[in-house]
Amino acid sequence: MKRIVAIVFYFCFLLINASCNKKKLTEVVEVPLPSAKEKVTIGHPDDVSADPGQFELVKLPYDYNALMPSIDVLTMEVHYSKHYLSYTNNLNKLVADDPAMVDLTIEDILKKLNMNNADLRNNAGGYYNHSLFWESMAPKAGGEPKDTLAVVMNRDFGSFEIFKNQFSDAAEKQFGSGWAWLVVDKAGKLSVTSTPNQDNPLMPNQPVKGTPILCLDVWEHAYYLDYQYKRKKYIEAFFNVINWKKVSERYLEVNTAK
Repeated sequence: MKRIVAIVFYFCFLLINASCNKKKLTEVVEVPLPSAKEKVTIGHPDDVSADPGQFELVKLPYDYNALMPSIDVLTMEVHYSKHYLSYTNNLNKLVADDPAMVDLTIEDILKKLNMNNADLRNNAGGYYNHSLFWESMAPKAGGEPKDTLAVVMNRDFGSFEIFKNQFSDAAEKQFGSGWAWLVVDKAGKLSVTSTPNQDNPLMPNQPVKGTPILCLDVWEHAYYLDYQYKRKKYIEAFFNVINWKKVSERYLEVNTAK
């Protein structure tokens, strides 16, 4: 019996060896599943509050999951309740330590900013940029702007598609962390630009200055869970959630103030 088993085993070995010589085998590595999954609990944006100070969190005007599938729920929660909250609390500490900034608006702080003050530059920028970003999006939004903004966009860019290409290009080519912007300059003309880190077009020494009416966060924490290194896909998805009604309101506010 043992002899028969040995012979069968030997022939099986020959057959397998011959097969391996005829074609390349692909190694399959099984990754063991975790023994227990960590439970992820998603909170609510209304439960997040900054420490007492001069600046408050801008209320997120939708739930964390409202922008899916363009932006996933976990990214929204971490982005709002961790990153944005940190910028707000840090800014309030810096403002409290400097009597010259008491009662100033965030826009005035940014316009008068000493660009060598890295802490204030990063946290004031982080607070302002994110505050604008949240309201730049809405569920069941996207499409194209209407009315006055549509007319002005055609005037200054030639068409919505040209604007979209310029904005997407600015966001995609921003090296490393940063932001893409649609701004209104002093003459009321629309322009597209980008800035590194938490800089924005209100700050001194910017190549393109103006009042922002739309922005896109291209820091990795804003999209990496869903899109990994594929920033271009994230940018494309952003156009599905742009709140053009709010962007139009901002444009009218800027021109009314002139």
